[in-house]
Amino acid sequence: MQHKELATGRWNELSLTEQLANIGSEVCRTGKWFQKDDGRFQGAFLRAIELFDLTLSDDRWNYSQLKEIGRVMEVFCDAVYGSEKYNSSFKDLDKYFLLFALKLHTES
Repeated sequence: MQHKELATGRWNELSLTEQLANIGSEVCRTGKWFQKDDGRFQGAFLRAIELFDLTLSDDRWNYSQLKEIGRVMEVFCDAVYGSEKYNSSFKDLDKYFLLFALKLHTES
């Protein structure tokens, strides 16, 4: 468990936008270190998966939201494991998650 404080309930206090922006940060880090630094890559990948799992276990989100989050997680894993199923790229994932960071910025 990388995010012990978040896993103990703090994650469920964040809005969906905040959760996805945080996931996006780890997805971006994963892409940054992909095929460059295996240790940092693995750490970012595991943190991203953990945040995806925390979001998927948050009972505030409805079925369609959970379905999209699960699909994005699947696309992320596809990018990590060779992009064979969806032709996924970290660049496309960064664009997707950037929207949540921008929304947070405009809300504050």
